[in-house]
Amino acid sequence: QVQLVESGGGLVQAGGSLRLSCAVSGTTFSVNTMDWYRQGPGKEREFVARISSGGRTNYADSVNGRFTASRDNAKNTVYLQMNSLKAEDTAVYYCRALGTGREWWGQGTQVTVSS
Repeated sequence: QVQLVESGGGLVQAGGSLRLSCAVSGTTFSVNTMDWYRQGPGKEREFVARISSGGRTNYADSVNGRFTASRDNAKNTVYLQMNSLKAEDTAVYYCRALGTGREWWGQGTQVTVSS
């Protein structure tokens, strides 16, 4: 099994920054790709960013150029650096781990951006 714990959320003013962390524990060798998703109030959960085991990243258009995903394999942790935050970035942010035919989700961390 794989456990994911997100942290780093909070309240920030528009234009500010936050860094989210997702700590991975358990059978971490089962994990290759890590994703970040978010779910805003009254919205569907949506893809935000992906980072592969080799460090390749891709982003949703809405965050490209503002958010940066990274990973520290020694610490089994992935990060999401969020800059130039907007009110529409307000959401619960989740990390997802992908293995071969399996996926795991964290419990989420709330990000609130005040305008």
